[in-house]
Amino acid sequence: MPTAAQAKQELRLLPFNLKGTDGRDYALDDIRGANGTLLMFICNHCPYVQHVRRELALLTQRWQDRGLGVVGVQSNDWDAYPDDSPERMAQESRTVGYTFPYLVDESQEVARAYGAACTPDFFLFDGDHRLVYRGQLDDSRPRNDVPVTGADLKAAVDALLDGRSLDQDQLPSMGCGIKWRPGNEPEST
Repeated sequence: MPTAAQAKQELRLLPFNLKGTDGRDYALDDIRGANGTLLMFICNHCPYVQHVRRELALLTQRWQDRGLGVVGVQSNDWDAYPDDSPERMAQESRTVGYTFPYLVDESQEVARAYGAACTPDFFLFDGDHRLVYRGQLDDSRPRNDVPVTGADLKAAVDALLDGRSLDQDQLPSMGCGIKWRPGNEPEST
């Protein structure tokens, strides 16, 4: 059985085809960037995502301008959590100012394929589609009085885009667990 570090090194950007809040279908080729790709599992109702969403919108716009492909994927069961419905996702994207495609993972297959655990959960891939960072945005949490800066993810993205090696000490994302549809829950290991 591979170690966590080996499993991380083996994860690659996987193909998908999902509908965006703009009504378009998006495949991997539509969102990946020449310099790398940031895949974010986010949603509307999670207080952790709500806490960072404005800074996330600003950071991702800057990164897109530098050639990073950015995509948000919402995998929660919106029947149980209606704030995460595609209609509310479109409204959220407009309100917050997301400039990246915000995609609906209705089958939850993309979340399962990547092993997404929570919202937000960040996966940064290099230009060769290898996972180079999976971790937190920063140390800020709802109600901990630490300002939202995006420091951890920003350091990883800047290193990737500047051609520097990334810090291997990566703290895992923290947030609300993915809300799985009945029968879709991943098996415990």
